[in-house]
Amino acid sequence: MFEQVSIVIPVYHQEDRLETLHADLAPIRHKAEILICEEGSRAKSLNAGAGRAQRPFLWFLHADSRVNAGNLDSLSKAIEKRPDMLHYFDLAFAADGPSIARLNALGANLRSRIFGVPFGDQGFCISKDRFEAAGFYREDLPYGEDLMFVWKARQKGIRLNRIPSKLITSARKYRQHGWLKLTALYQVRWIKMSVPEAFRLIKKR
Repeated sequence: MFEQVSIVIPVYHQEDRLETLHADLAPIRHKAEILICEEGSRAKSLNAGAGRAQRPFLWFLHADSRVNAGNLDSLSKAIEKRPDMLHYFDLAFAADGPSIARLNALGANLRSRIFGVPFGDQGFCISKDRFEAAGFYREDLPYGEDLMFVWKARQKGIRLNRIPSKLITSARKYRQHGWLKLTALYQVRWIKMSVPEAFRLIKKR
């Protein structure tokens, strides 16, 4: 299945975690197409990678994600069974994170299931045709291009599929800026961005 997948990894500010991610992807490195993109912003890098991709499916991974065999197996099955959907993983933070990290991940996963708004660190995977139909990532936004992409995809009739496998991400930003402060900021941002998009979705139905 991974012969049909292009893995797009956006990098900026000289990401230092690519070696670890490359090691995680070793089991499929000879099958999948791996594209490292650095275009000045995450949205531009994601779009550039998608534009260069030669395979029918796109898997967008952050450079500080950790991928295990369970993730790979679950994604392969999801693509095979539901090729027309936008797939995302459950979120988990690295084991060395504080207790609040587990609560944060729980909140993120509940938000994704209840409101249908996963974030980019949950490893979006979508067919290239569907990605283009959704209109790419917005490059004019100061933040939230992943959230906006999900809303645009849903407004185009693309359904979401939760993959019941935990994709581990780094807690580096939270350690740098403070768990409560950054969590509160993200909550305000996603709600503010989502309300008008939710109304647009309702009008389309």
